[in-house]
Amino acid sequence: MKTCLVIAAALAPVSVQASAQDFNGPSVGVQAGWNRTDARLPQGGNGIPGIDRSTDAFVGGAFLAYDDEVAPRIVIGGQAEFNVAASDDFGEVGETAARRVNPRYAFDLTARAGYLTTPATLLYVRGGYSNARVRTTIGTDAGDRSSSAHRDGWMIGGGAERMITDHVSARLEYRYTDLGEGPGRFDRHQVLIGAAYRF
Repeated sequence: MKTCLVIAAALAPVSVQASAQDFNGPSVGVQAGWNRTDARLPQGGNGIPGIDRSTDAFVGGAFLAYDDEVAPRIVIGGQAEFNVAASDDFGEVGETAARRVNPRYAFDLTARAGYLTTPATLLYVRGGYSNARVRTTIGTDAGDRSSSAHRDGWMIGGGAERMITDHVSARLEYRYTDLGEGPGRFDRHQVLIGAAYRF
């Protein structure tokens, strides 16, 4: 979190020559930052323990995006991305069984709408669909049994993006994702720093 804020502050005074077309067209980029997963999963049968844990981890990924300035200072766009977190698995040990959950990776398909406070600086909100591939391992005296499933959910967030050269922009973004299905909870909070090359 501290690193994200320091970099954001460093970007603020950067001076660039920008035109009104900076946030139009396709872009590709990378992002990384902080990920917190809050999970409250109910107890299962055969002694499978419930889980109530929060886990912090590093997350990184890549994205493809397209933006269009549909009106003066108003930008809308779409983004597809793939993210992986490191060491974000968690679990619980019960009397007769252990349960381990490993969120392996996630896909997001989102839209954003923003306002150009200057020709080079965009403030925006984002929202859309999120999908996480999660592996669950149940351990008993008879051995371990693993299964994988997709968790569907939704995401909402916002941030700021600024052009730092004619084709390169940097961003700072917060997002909240709800991946809960049925009883229980499976939420994510992320703070991400990203860089994009704009064609």
